[in-house]
Amino acid sequence: MHILTAHGHSPFVESDDRHEFAHVTKGDDGAAPLQELAFVAKKHGVVAVTHFVKRDAADALLDKAHELSADLVVVGNRGMRGVQRVLGSVPNSVAHKAVCSVLIVDTID
Repeated sequence: MHILTAHGHSPFVESDDRHEFAHVTKGDDGAAPLQELAFVAKKHGVVAVTHFVKRDAADALLDKAHELSADLVVVGNRGMRGVQRVLGSVPNSVAHKAVCSVLIVDTID
């Protein structure tokens, strides 16, 4: 299993406390949340390889899926409501451009 997180500019959204990286300090390179996810996977007997990429999330996911010849990409549905859904979101872009199956999971309350 590969776990990838990617951010176009910065992994931190200061104005949104619900952002998945809100608990990580600004000096962090993004590795802490990935290590947490890898630890959870390991507890369930799954070896996870982590990737932190500083570029557009959709492009990074698509490129990594292609590079790994992935059978499945799992992405959260963040950004698939309201205006963002019309203008485009990471899960929407991945779902339309991936050459493998895509599972979009509910991550929004």
